[in-house]
Amino acid sequence: MVDNLVSLPTFARLSERVWRVLGLNPGKFTLQGTNTYILGTGARKLLIDAGQGIPEYVPLLEESLKSISPNAYISDIIVTHAHPDHFGGLKDILASSILNSRRNIRIHKYPASSKNAEGHRGFPQDVPFSPLQDNQVFKIDPSLTLRVLYTPGHTKDHCTFLLEEEQSLFTADCVLGQGTAVFEDLSEYLEGLHRLVSLEPKRLYPGHGPVVEDGVTRINEYIQHREEREKQVVNVMTSEGPDKTWSATDIAGKIYQGLPTTLFLAATRGIVLHLLKLEKDGKVRLTEGTSEGSDVMDLIDKEWRWIG
Repeated sequence: MVDNLVSLPTFARLSERVWRVLGLNPGKFTLQGTNTYILGTGARKLLIDAGQGIPEYVPLLEESLKSISPNAYISDIIVTHAHPDHFGGLKDILASSILNSRRNIRIHKYPASSKNAEGHRGFPQDVPFSPLQDNQVFKIDPSLTLRVLYTPGHTKDHCTFLLEEEQSLFTADCVLGQGTAVFEDLSEYLEGLHRLVSLEPKRLYPGHGPVVEDGVTRINEYIQHREEREKQVVNVMTSEGPDKTWSATDIAGKIYQGLPTTLFLAATRGIVLHLLKLEKDGKVRLTEGTSEGSDVMDLIDKEWRWIG
């Protein structure tokens, strides 16, 4: 949870190619609300994410589009990942006689698989979409090129997008405008962050929170934060000899001393995800059983041993 959130207007022009429309769903996890983005320099526009489905969102989107240009229309919607606050407004948009009158809007998202099907529960089955592919390019108009970057970690289907003409990134939920992000797989998440920072982005357009003007610095801060947390986990696990075993709850108790009980469970979940990464790295192992196929919350009180 982030204190002192920056106030954001419901609609704003961010560059000559990009406008932000808030999803009008502020909250503990959505911050000021989900950021949806209109892209394009001509009449044809692309929309990144569709909000949560708040009734007032579609009228705001209609008004925003009209204020950009009376001839503006949405040809495509890209869903960054299958969380309801990013796809919940799809049906309302498609049902809008104003937004969907000119031609059928095409929907795009990264496809489900046996590994990420769970995260697609709730995604409307009657909304067909074209599957995104890593490095796929959308040429919206002569001066707007958007490249798809598959960056799992936050979710298995998570994608970010490089606006090549600006050298800017739409980071969805892997890098936020304020605070830190949550993730499902730390190894994949860090791989994605390293990929993004290697692009040397100038500006970040996050899924939640304000625009980040120094993209490289912010992404490096995210990487450093995770690396520092891993060091804390390792230090705890190696502090009492090789025969000592630790649960995620034990480790969290050492690292997060004084943390309110309302936040402790979420912090402990994060420790499990660090342990799973260390397991992949060959540094720790469960004393009994296997982590494969286990729910993260089922591993909170399992015992782990440092094997270096």
